[in-house]
Amino acid sequence: MSRDHYTPEHEAFRDTVRTFLAKEVLPHHARWEQDGVVSRDVWRAAGRQGLLGLAVPEEFGGGGDGDFRYSAVLIEEFARAGASGLAISLHNDIVGPYLTSLGTEEQKRRWLPGHTSGEIITAVAMTEPGAGSDLQGIRTTATDQGDHYLLNGSKTFISNGILADLVVVVARTTPAGGSTGQSLLVVERGMPGFERGRNLDKIGQKAQDTAELFFHDVRVPKENLLGEENGAFPALMSHLAQERLAIAVGAAAAAEHVLDLTFAHVREREAFGRPLARLQHVRFEAAEMATECAVTREFVDRCVAEHCEGRLDPVRAAMAKWWATELQKRVADRCLQLHGGYGYMTEYPVARAFLDGRVQTIYGGTTEIMKEIIGRSLLG
Repeated sequence: MSRDHYTPEHEAFRDTVRTFLAKEVLPHHARWEQDGVVSRDVWRAAGRQGLLGLAVPEEFGGGGDGDFRYSAVLIEEFARAGASGLAISLHNDIVGPYLTSLGTEEQKRRWLPGHTSGEIITAVAMTEPGAGSDLQGIRTTATDQGDHYLLNGSKTFISNGILADLVVVVARTTPAGGSTGQSLLVVERGMPGFERGRNLDKIGQKAQDTAELFFHDVRVPKENLLGEENGAFPALMSHLAQERLAIAVGAAAAAEHVLDLTFAHVREREAFGRPLARLQHVRFEAAEMATECAVTREFVDRCVAEHCEGRLDPVRAAMAKWWATELQKRVADRCLQLHGGYGYMTEYPVARAFLDGRVQTIYGGTTEIMKEIIGRSLLG
């Protein structure tokens, strides 16, 4: 199927990403899954290859190109490779925009060069043990102490939580302010009182370090306030469309990849004296999944094009996110079934795709939250 919104320059970048994956990621990913974390060296290698800070201005070492299609290519190739450990999209497409759009010139000079080189690994800390998708339920507090804030609270399920050198923390700066009383504070590695809990044991994405974070009387300088005080909620909302689109892009690519793997399997695997691919049930399964993937691909690509044109609204992003991730989950499950017992073995890519993809309908806003956003836009 033709994808006209990608130019030869994007496809050349795709080749670069594939080469990077083959050399720097895939040979080591199994070990990273055992370790529960990737090597810091691969982050620096990604920086040298120009894969970090694609939209960061060149003066800070970035690519200087805000064309989201480059990010989409990166996300697609990592999804197709099954390389879930290196959370580049989080670094590029979520934390990066906060730093570039909200940071002062001094903050940009301090953080962005390391962000683009891979010397500074970043994370964003929203989710708390008692507040998941409901950001208004955040209890982490930042008390104004004149020249600094005193930060107290905890976060959980934080991607890059173990490796992160710089964490954008959502904290309540006005106790009775509701969603208008929250601010973004940048907490840096080594600040007294900032502690990391355990590297959480997940069912999938084993190489991706996901941690609990604890803040006990952490003195965060006022110079580390990102954006306006009490301005976190609108800042977060303004970037959620890109975050959710990024997840949708990866979900669509992952579904297509596991389908390709399954087509190869059913052509080779025999049952009752003939290839599985010759059974009508298998053909019908293939027809349904291929059609769903094709329809999803068209919609997600259209959303990418709209985002590049500045026209993607949060509702369309929510549609893309819930639909593509639910498709990924559904396709992975059906493809595992077509692999039979082999699909249950973690040495087979389909099993890892099944496990790694399950979280897609949860993080970045659950499917239920996405439907609520869409429903409110339709019915008030």
